[in-house]
Amino acid sequence: MELFARPVYLLYFVPAAALTALVFWAGRKLKERAVNALFGRAAYAKLTAHLRPVSAWRTALFFLAEFFLFAALAGPQWGTEIIEAQGAFAQTVIAVDVSASMRARDLRPDRLDNAKNMLRMLVNNLNEERIGIIAFTSQAYIQCPITTDDDALQYFISALRPDMLPVNGTSLAAPVSLAAKMLAKYPGQKALILLTDGEDHSPKDLETAQQTAAKYGVRVIAIGIGTKEGTLIPARTDAAGNVSEYKKDKQGNTVVSKLDEKPLIELAQATGGVYISYTSPAQVAARVEESLRGLDKTLSSAVKRAAYKNRYQIPLLLAMLCLAAYLLWPRGRKPQSGEKNA
Repeated sequence: MELFARPVYLLYFVPAAALTALVFWAGRKLKERAVNALFGRAAYAKLTAHLRPVSAWRTALFFLAEFFLFAALAGPQWGTEIIEAQGAFAQTVIAVDVSASMRARDLRPDRLDNAKNMLRMLVNNLNEERIGIIAFTSQAYIQCPITTDDDALQYFISALRPDMLPVNGTSLAAPVSLAAKMLAKYPGQKALILLTDGEDHSPKDLETAQQTAAKYGVRVIAIGIGTKEGTLIPARTDAAGNVSEYKKDKQGNTVVSKLDEKPLIELAQATGGVYISYTSPAQVAARVEESLRGLDKTLSSAVKRAAYKNRYQIPLLLAMLCLAAYLLWPRGRKPQSGEKNA
């Protein structure tokens, strides 16, 4: 916990106090010159002999008021409160292929790491979207519900890894159907960002999924990860990351995974979306951002979060009390010895 939200203002007090001391010193010197010019030092001393001298405590009160003012500006904070903001957000779901083929290294370091790097950039740049995350192979599972919590989204993106799900294979229909269900309660146009190499072991189910997405106004932004030439899929690696064995099929043949763009293009066209061939994280993130423009927004509550309570009122009140004491400090007559005895 940070005791002050903006501690730099405490440092600003030092030059401010030095400047104040300089002004006080310069004012006293000017006063002495004026007194000497008008009355002379001895005459002025006789004229003001019955008045109380200026107390050092009065000057200290002014500096205390100044210190507490800067302490208030520094934003002292302790204790927590729950903050919930409202705003207009577009609704988007990200579906990431985590099947074994995403280990392929036709993109360095591999396909899934490229997808994750792009998503990190994308999430950082999307400020007006509520986003959910799906991981899929032949089945799809919600990893992060639709939210505006950037920290949660970054966490779940980092947690994605090949074969993290208990089922093998790849189905494009599964994430499309699940995303449509997640987005069904939101009105207007929504989006599904689908990152995959396009391999589909259940193509017969894809048409039904397309119809479901179109029914609920879900545009699919399909991103093809990989190369058309393809490459082998690492099955085992050593401690240094070198491949010691490649994936084989049931017949013992080494599997070559290739980017299949055809189902992704058809899926995007059927839902009014767009197909993007992966190039680099920054370029793809920029194209996705452009494709998300025009989505309908709904008024909803942003994620609740705990925040420290700003306690600026306490030092501000102390500053006002010190300033009032400075202004009201008595400068009346000294009590005479006779008055004391009376």
